[in-house]
Amino acid sequence: MDVAAFLKWLEASGLATRIRDSVFLFPLIEATHVFGLALVFGTISIIDLRLLGIASTRRPFGRMASDILKWTWAAFALTALTGSLMFITNATVYYHNSFFRAKMLLLFLTGINTLVFELTTGRKAHHWGKSSSAPLGGKTAAALSLAIWLGIIVLGRLTGFTTSRAAAAPPPPAGVDFNDFLGTPPSK
Repeated sequence: MDVAAFLKWLEASGLATRIRDSVFLFPLIEATHVFGLALVFGTISIIDLRLLGIASTRRPFGRMASDILKWTWAAFALTALTGSLMFITNATVYYHNSFFRAKMLLLFLTGINTLVFELTTGRKAHHWGKSSSAPLGGKTAAALSLAIWLGIIVLGRLTGFTTSRAAAAPPPPAGVDFNDFLGTPPSK
């Protein structure tokens, strides 16, 4: 099955159709997605600001990370689930949207940034974790993390503004104006 056929299959699935045709489901899923993203970004920001030596400098990094990152991962799972549900409703349009593709690239890069941090500076946190800030590698990872996540948020909004959850509606018939929808007589 090629990509185009797979995207059409996703859009035609019963779940996608139900979400797309519901007055309440898509907005509820979208609101939950935004809530989850706010929690992801908020908790990651706390960790990153600690690494930069800007906030929570008296708290050991290891303890703080163990307290906060469980919330980050739960929120990320919620956000990924709701994002996937929104994607299937209009998969072809999202797939071809350049803002969406850039957002997915940034999500991949944040994963790489996290992995590099964990395999380098993060492994030595027991040495520097009580210091007010991380070594240069940790500060670099934190600054990149904040920048990437801000980019993800901006690109997510741009995706929302440049796509719709359903195919474009046909234009209204000729001679129909806005007052016809309100049920009021046109002004003269």
